[in-house]
Amino acid sequence: MANAGSTLYERLGGERAIAALVQDFYARVFADPKLAPFFAGVETERLARMQREFFAAALGGPIRYSGRPLNAVHADLGIRPRHLARFLEHMMATLADRAITESDRYDVYTRIHRYADDITGNAEIDV
Repeated sequence: MANAGSTLYERLGGERAIAALVQDFYARVFADPKLAPFFAGVETERLARMQREFFAAALGGPIRYSGRPLNAVHADLGIRPRHLARFLEHMMATLADRAITESDRYDVYTRIHRYADDITGNAEIDV
């Protein structure tokens, strides 16, 4: 059991566990007909590397995210709040399948949801 002072990154299992989580999570996202079109033509190896960095950094790990700013990456993609919600549902299901505690699952959700405006371009209308 992880101690109370450990980071979320450590409680989830560190670098290897985050890599496996990202792999499982994106398998779900790529299989989702509502989300898969956002990734058409995207180099999946590069995406996986960037996502491992992003998740590790967002969850308190020692890895720094080296990608472009999220608002620049997601600009002009047309990602709406409903798409982000679906993305986060897949993330939560992946965490649950890995027996991550409910508290840690919601901590992950909160940390990733902080970037909602950067991902959706501050979209308030979900058309």
